[in-house]
Amino acid sequence: MSQEFVSNNLEKVPPVPSATPESTASREPVKISIIGSRRGVKSIIHTLYRLQFAEVMAWSPLQPTGKPGEFVSMLIRQISFRSE
Repeated sequence: MSQEFVSNNLEKVPPVPSATPESTASREPVKISIIGSRRGVKSIIHTLYRLQFAEVMAWSPLQPTGKPGEFVSMLIRQISFRSE
């Protein structure tokens, strides 16, 4: 009885079209900055890691902004847009 649902004619199965990412989507870099105290920036980076937003090592090293006690860290994410 289970053989009734098995097709012997594989020629009727249409091939799966392969879409290339270049033709269906465009990518754009988006920069995300965290600015604050050293402790605050590290805290947000670790919170975003726990939320599975980005790996801790994906962020740039802390850099001073020029204001006393203020630091910045950046992350660049590639996002995709479908072509219309």
